[in-house]
Amino acid sequence: MEEIWQQVKNSVKFQIPGHSFRMWIAPIEFGKADADDIVLLCPNHFSKKRIEEQYGPQIAGEFQKTTGRNCRLIFEVNNACGRTQADPLERNPQLLLPHMQPPGGRLLRRDFTFDRFVVGDSNHFAYSAAVSQANGNGNGSKALFLFSGTGMGKSHLSQAIGNHILSQAPSQRVYYITAEDFTNEMVQALRTDAIAGFKEKYRNQCDVLLLEDVHFLTGKDRTQVELALTLDYLLDAKKRIIFTGCYCPSDIPKMNDQLKSRLSGGLISSIEPPDYPTRIKILERKATDSGFHVSGDVIHYLASELTENIRQLESGLIGLTARSSLLKTSMDLKLAESVVLHLARKQEAVTIEGIKKLVCKKFGISVQDIVSSSRKQNLVRPRQIAIYLSRRFTREPLQTIGRSFNRYHATALHSINAVERGIKTSTSLRRQVELLCRDLESSHGN
Repeated sequence: MEEIWQQVKNSVKFQIPGHSFRMWIAPIEFGKADADDIVLLCPNHFSKKRIEEQYGPQIAGEFQKTTGRNCRLIFEVNNACGRTQADPLERNPQLLLPHMQPPGGRLLRRDFTFDRFVVGDSNHFAYSAAVSQANGNGNGSKALFLFSGTGMGKSHLSQAIGNHILSQAPSQRVYYITAEDFTNEMVQALRTDAIAGFKEKYRNQCDVLLLEDVHFLTGKDRTQVELALTLDYLLDAKKRIIFTGCYCPSDIPKMNDQLKSRLSGGLISSIEPPDYPTRIKILERKATDSGFHVSGDVIHYLASELTENIRQLESGLIGLTARSSLLKTSMDLKLAESVVLHLARKQEAVTIEGIKKLVCKKFGISVQDIVSSSRKQNLVRPRQIAIYLSRRFTREPLQTIGRSFNRYHATALHSINAVERGIKTSTSLRRQVELLCRDLESSHGN
């Protein structure tokens, strides 16, 4: 059942924003299963409440799809999460989680370390730059910007820097946050007349800033101005700053010149999709870490077929082991082929035109309406959802998606961000998107 939970976890990963998955879903552990009751363990009471309310139905639905039966989920606090004084991550007060989140942002993942990062030609420069920054030798630059598509390892490297620094100097104040966190915290500070404390925290109480998903700031003028000023303070004080994003700083739309200059002022490194030898090493490492014995021919087959990113490789390996467990069969080439076929159908059969037609049918509008210049609310929301689904279910770049809807890529990015934010705050929007995702998966993935 624990293998099934890993498969469910991996499915949820592709349905929610990456930072939300890392914050809420990744820390959940499998507890036990009794008949149709499944116990999942949460790190603390706050996360338990949030997960039950925000993600409980979604997780239950994935269990039902995977097992073929209705399961009752029971969320409990993991009392076995004992902390040891010898752990430098736990000794650092910036990384404890007393209430909603630690003073220094989010918890670093303990498994995101340099020794667990698989290095290949596609990421060697980024890895070397990250190690250099972690050791305080950034070749004269205290800033590093890592950018890549989803699932290439930029978050792993960013957090590996934080973990390494804390292992060497536990007293260092390492702040790990997303650009969305920064924005929300600033807005809250403005509403509560606490902006002075907000500025003090980031400008004078931070030694290392790990800022994820910088592209989220597109179009957020007030946040961009405040972040640029904060970065000036940190850089003048010789603090280390590591940024991650999906685009090169110069390509992020609706970003003011001041902030763009700060983001581009340090070392910039892209991470490309892993090549074939690297994919083999990744699969071998994942299999070993999970305790699975997968034959060499199966590893090589998966590496030759799953070429998109690391998450796709993880999905293939988890699907293989889960099917092997459920079907009580060996992890041979035949089983691997069925897993690859399932993943390929999901990713390749869905087209932008197909998504347009599905969304238009659900909302009772025409394809001409959804690509028109109209800003009527009954057209804007379906158009944003269709763009979001196109980004999620197809391999097309943002520019191509934008053109398909007669929009610039900056508008397409805004639409994707709008839907991602709306999913978190609007139950009705989240259900609409979930239903459309299921329709796309059921019509192309089975």
